[in-house]
Amino acid sequence: MGAAYFYHLTQNSMEVTLPRLLEKARGAGWKIVVRGRDEGRMDWLDQKLWALGDTSFLAHGLAGGPHDALQPVLLTTSTDVPDSVGCVMSVDGADVRAEEVNAVERVCILFDGHDPEAVQHARGQWKALTDAGCAAQYWSEETGNWQKKAESRGD
Repeated sequence: MGAAYFYHLTQNSMEVTLPRLLEKARGAGWKIVVRGRDEGRMDWLDQKLWALGDTSFLAHGLAGGPHDALQPVLLTTSTDVPDSVGCVMSVDGADVRAEEVNAVERVCILFDGHDPEAVQHARGQWKALTDAGCAAQYWSEETGNWQKKAESRGD
């Protein structure tokens, strides 16, 4: 049974934080699905991840290619999660279901702390997931370092 980790971004942007989390998840040996809501935004994120180039190499691909099942990091707008995936990362308010939290090792929900709608959406996700019995942690970077601010152990 997994857990949902909520990342309240206030110091760094999603495109700075996401690669760091992806590297940690890859270090744990997980395949990762990064789920967004807009295909254009996922294409933009794909370009940003490739632009890391000389700082680090983060192998990934956009969903819809011939080798989706082989990708260590798959960027998608789909709610489908292949069996081999250990981590789902939700960006831009993409939905996450309690069944997913329980089916993978970790779900990461990244949200922009400067966007009131994104904060409200994340609060709704926290409530829905914890009410469904999912374990969850809320992490904030407001002090400049990541600190766990809340935890729900689930059932």
